[in-house]
Amino acid sequence: MKTTLEQWLLLQAVVEYGSFARAAAVFHRSQSSVSYQMTLMQERLGVSLLKVVGRKAELTPVGQQLLAQALPLLRGFQALENRAVALRGGERARLDLVVDSIFPKLRLFTVLRQFQQIYPSTQIHLTEVLRSERCADLQQRQADVYIITPTDERGVTGKLLLNVNFVAVVHHDHPLLKLPAPLCSSDLARYPLIEIVSRDQQQLTDRQVATAENWTFTTIEAAIEAVINGVGYGWLPEERIQAQLISGELRLLPLLQGVQRATPIYLYVNEAVGELDEQTTLLVNLLQE
Repeated sequence: MKTTLEQWLLLQAVVEYGSFARAAAVFHRSQSSVSYQMTLMQERLGVSLLKVVGRKAELTPVGQQLLAQALPLLRGFQALENRAVALRGGERARLDLVVDSIFPKLRLFTVLRQFQQIYPSTQIHLTEVLRSERCADLQQRQADVYIITPTDERGVTGKLLLNVNFVAVVHHDHPLLKLPAPLCSSDLARYPLIEIVSRDQQQLTDRQVATAENWTFTTIEAAIEAVINGVGYGWLPEERIQAQLISGELRLLPLLQGVQRATPIYLYVNEAVGELDEQTTLLVNLLQE
């Protein structure tokens, strides 16, 4: 290797502070030592990286290109060292978070961004789940924090975060909208119902269905696309289809009852971890705000 990581860091410092003397002070080295390393670096590369304009050290055009290419590596190395310092000080390396796929994405990523700003060295490993998958996850106790919908068989307590509203919608050209309103269950039973289920539920042959024909999807996005394309009707998270409702692409079904359904989302903390550390406590507090 012709050059060293330290030489590239020194070059970055010389350019950032504008002189060999200031860069030397930052690295606790003599000015002559920094000057020597820059000369050696340029000799080994066979190109001129620096020029002195007045009293200020500046990059040559070649130096600008090479340092720009090196900067991502330098930042990555500095981030690595910062993380090592944080871990040595007791900061967690990883948090595992299980989240129901219906949880509002804007709220979720706002929380994750705020957490990252305070604990940049702690990685959050996020797993999205559907309802039938959640019990198994809780029983295995694999995550630190869960944002999920409770079920009757779960023997743990949690805190209610919010209710996710599902609304009955259909494409604006669907035949259901041409029937006399309000619609009843017998009207709906004549057309495919779009459902969001887990892969395990999808394989069940004895699963009860509400209509003569139903189509199942394992992601919310696919279910939304199916309704938008007129495959059938369904109850979809209102927050995810606001744009289509406003544009008129999707319309609320004029049902006799049950146009809107609320699904509660609870926050559970893995009790097996014992006393919460600072990182888990912050994540829990941000989710509850």
